[in-house]
Amino acid sequence: MSISCPDCAAQMPDTAAYCPGCGRAMRPDERARGTVGAMPENLAGALAYCTIIPAIVFLLVEPYSKNRFVRFHSFQCLAVSLVTLIVGALLRVVGFLLFFVPELGHLLIWLLSMVVTLAFFAIWVVLVVKALQGEMFKLPALGDFAEQQAAGT
Repeated sequence: MSISCPDCAAQMPDTAAYCPGCGRAMRPDERARGTVGAMPENLAGALAYCTIIPAIVFLLVEPYSKNRFVRFHSFQCLAVSLVTLIVGALLRVVGFLLFFVPELGHLLIWLLSMVVTLAFFAIWVVLVVKALQGEMFKLPALGDFAEQQAAGT
């Protein structure tokens, strides 16, 4: 199925986020604009990424638990934390196996750990910055899960 842009009449799939002809956003803007509880929505969304404790609190305490933006970031934080835990466990297993490789094994363990740690740190920074900007930035797969959970209040 396709839709047309109201500005330039360009044809595009109905799942398009932006018009390829003029760049107009085709989906409703999902930015944080208001306040929830005692703080702005964007600040609450960003705080959800500061360990899992604020994310759990935001999911349990009203009015934060009723706000879709805060719920989305809280669920995405929990999903990222779970993936981090799983990847950390896999790294431990790989590290144990590489430990038996003389000289090169220790270097590979260190290098792999640093790359994975820096990657997760970069993802965390992006998520916090996007939340502070008021955006519902979705990570692949994890963001879809968080969006489904946030929509079901």
